[in-house]
Amino acid sequence: MDDQLDGVDFALAAFRDADGWQVQDIASPAFESVESLSHALRRLPGDGGAVALVAVDEDFFLIVRVEGPTTRVLLSDVTAAEEWELAQSALDFLNLPPFDDLDDDDVAPAGDLDLLADLGMHAIDMGVLIDDDDLYPDEMLSDVARALGFGEVFDDLVGLTSA
Repeated sequence: MDDQLDGVDFALAAFRDADGWQVQDIASPAFESVESLSHALRRLPGDGGAVALVAVDEDFFLIVRVEGPTTRVLLSDVTAAEEWELAQSALDFLNLPPFDDLDDDDVAPAGDLDLLADLGMHAIDMGVLIDDDDLYPDEMLSDVARALGFGEVFDDLVGLTSA
């Protein structure tokens, strides 16, 4: 499992309070599964719940959103579940079977493409973003953060800000 956690490029939590968006790192082992991410997010303040943005090994991303008792999940690529326990935990959470008939070229998301619609990132935009083969997961999540209103803070934290 430690090798799996080492593959995590970053795990960030974002939530809104009276001062606007707050973004912070999520420490290991809180990002080892959807359940542990949900638990960590529920401990954060914020009226509208919290969102976790996790990028793994320049391969895929996972977004987990908690709002009250509800947890919503979006996995950018179902084929990642073959190699990554975090991705498999997303499929398990979504009650989806393994996708044995897909090859690595069949990138397909799983979960709720509309989980951030009320915050500014609609399902159609999320789908277009995930389908862009030229972007890495950190760049995709940067676009998500920008749509939600905390792009600069996100880019600074993950090192996407140009010098």
